[in-house]
Amino acid sequence: MHVPDGFLNAPVSVATGAVAAAAVAVSLRGARRELAGAAAHHGAERTAPLAGLVAAFVFAVQMLNFPVGAGTSGHLMGGALAAILVGPYTGVLALSVVLLMQALLFADGGLTALGTNITLIGVVTVVASYAVFRALVRVLPRRRGSVTAAAFVSALLSVPAAAAVFTGLYSLGGTAEVPLGKVLTAMLGVHTLIGVGEALITTATVGAVLAVRPDLVHAARGLTRPLVLRSGPVATPGSGPVPQAAATSSTTSGTSTSATSPASARKVWAGGLAATLLCAGVVSFYASGAPDGLERVAGEYGISSQEEEHGLAGSPLADYGISTIADERLSGGLAGVIGAGTTLAAGTGILVVVTRRRNARTAAAAAVPAAAAVPAADGGAGRAESDTGRTPAGNA
Repeated sequence: MHVPDGFLNAPVSVATGAVAAAAVAVSLRGARRELAGAAAHHGAERTAPLAGLVAAFVFAVQMLNFPVGAGTSGHLMGGALAAILVGPYTGVLALSVVLLMQALLFADGGLTALGTNITLIGVVTVVASYAVFRALVRVLPRRRGSVTAAAFVSALLSVPAAAAVFTGLYSLGGTAEVPLGKVLTAMLGVHTLIGVGEALITTATVGAVLAVRPDLVHAARGLTRPLVLRSGPVATPGSGPVPQAAATSSTTSGTSTSATSPASARKVWAGGLAATLLCAGVVSFYASGAPDGLERVAGEYGISSQEEEHGLAGSPLADYGISTIADERLSGGLAGVIGAGTTLAAGTGILVVVTRRRNARTAAAAAVPAAAAVPAADGGAGRAESDTGRTPAGNA
């Protein structure tokens, strides 16, 4: 559902741009807390790369249009997936990076409509899916199966939610006269079908990460049963019972963080990167070429007649291909790999800056009380020495 230039008038485009900018600003602050919480589970040095990988994976999977029937296709939006894996604030940032890369490198989604696309795909899907997810996990049993079930439902509902918001925006600033009631019905119908594909992809990905590293799933923290590790001396005949404190250690975070290691985190990151490059560089060649849900509805109701050419339509990577390479498979594969790599680098870089600013502020806040305590301590010591030196003289 990448909205092109020309669908919405200037006032609505400016308004959605302002909403997107505000959402990104708020998310920068919220992401610092989310990344700090993730660092407490699996190390500060790996939080930004893992979140950056989520952005690159979403970019790659968005290239995989899947058919939904009647000559229409759909693709992952990724709001639910990003929110569940790395948190809603970090998820908004990750999707904003994806949409920025798509608009600037591949002429996908309009330049004047970038704020609209961030609002719809990067904000509405994240907020809607995470709200549904949190509501469901509050009433479902506290186990991993509940996480995947809630992920399925939240991802499914997030897509028609974005479709409904787009129709609302079009009612305010659409550039063509169309029957909005019929457009809404058509948008909800086709995007509900696309939502099923979104839910399947989201559930499969979240389930795969839960199976190997549940502590990496932001929304699952505190929902899974703490892992108990049995270690210590082994009881032998005649040695008596082993003390419970020495025999058992348990995690307190609600996830199996104590059973993981930096090496296993690197393996997850490497596996995710391999899957990302495979999707972007190979599987994308087999994606459906049918118009997606928005394109289909826009063409049916005359909205597409208002579409304007993208300002970067002549860029070397426009339409997810390299213009200087004649072989279609090689051209699309290399373009996908370049896009995924650029998104990974940009997403990781932004989140590294966010993490370091958080750490710098925390260190500065901790240094202030310590600095204030030093003069007091010195002064107290000086007075004590003075009193000690003065006492004999007074007695004399």
